[in-house]
Amino acid sequence: MNTTRLLHRLGLDMERAGLRGRFLVRDLDGGAEIGLGSDAEMPIASLVKVPLAVAVLHAVHTGRLDGARMVDVLPDPAGPRPGPGGTSGFRRPSRIAVDDLVHLALTVSDNAAADALFTLVPPDEVTAHLRGLGVDGITVRHRTRDLGDTPAARLGPDDALLAQELAIRSGSPAHGHAIAQLDVASANTGTAGAFADLLGMLWRPSTVPAPVAAQMRAHMARNMIRNRLAPDFDSDATTWSSKTGTILHYRHEAGVVEHDDGAAFAVVAMTASSVPAAAQPAAEAAMAGVARALHDRLRDG
Repeated sequence: MNTTRLLHRLGLDMERAGLRGRFLVRDLDGGAEIGLGSDAEMPIASLVKVPLAVAVLHAVHTGRLDGARMVDVLPDPAGPRPGPGGTSGFRRPSRIAVDDLVHLALTVSDNAAADALFTLVPPDEVTAHLRGLGVDGITVRHRTRDLGDTPAARLGPDDALLAQELAIRSGSPAHGHAIAQLDVASANTGTAGAFADLLGMLWRPSTVPAPVAAQMRAHMARNMIRNRLAPDFDSDATTWSSKTGTILHYRHEAGVVEHDDGAAFAVVAMTASSVPAAAQPAAEAAMAGVARALHDRLRDG
């Protein structure tokens, strides 16, 4: 099957799964790439923790921040915050070192830990750091706390289906949205190509200092959320290191698969579902299938 036919088939696979997506796979050594709509902006949800961590670790590397500095993390008065784990679920104040907040933000996608880091390196500084690296396709505008103020949070768990319906139906063809966190003019946004650029700087360091890149690779290799692309990329002969992002009907993952022969490929999948359901294993399987097919075409020729 030629590449054009493959891309057409993968597009149909996504349609059947109720997805629209932006995908990119890039050979981090040769530079060859293959993708679908990889230059289109999308809200990035928790993928924002990757550029945040890069900016924080760079500040530690240059001495502007002390990685051992203890930071107070206070529980939300309204109760545990959305997120899979970490300090977001704490009910008592805690004090955690900057280095460990980075670990929590990247490995368990801890929103409270990320916001503690945003108090040290605010969103506009993260964006400025990206521009200094030459990454123009990612813009950071707000903290992760703002991701929680969506219809899903305001309506509560009994109305999760309605929240999903509102998110799906409130968008516009120009990527505007009635929900601020999903509007590309006000949300944290990025493109698949820009995330591939940033991943390349971490796995093949040049503009990013080598110690910062090494720490990022180590944290991303320990990502605990492994139900999306990991099943198709983790094996005895490969290492999969990544970060996921989720908000309402958006599901993303950006990572690098390293093969035991030394080859490495950035893999970025950014999707939006038209199916009003919070749990969508079929959609995640379809995401992984598209990403794997693109990788295999690029690797095998």
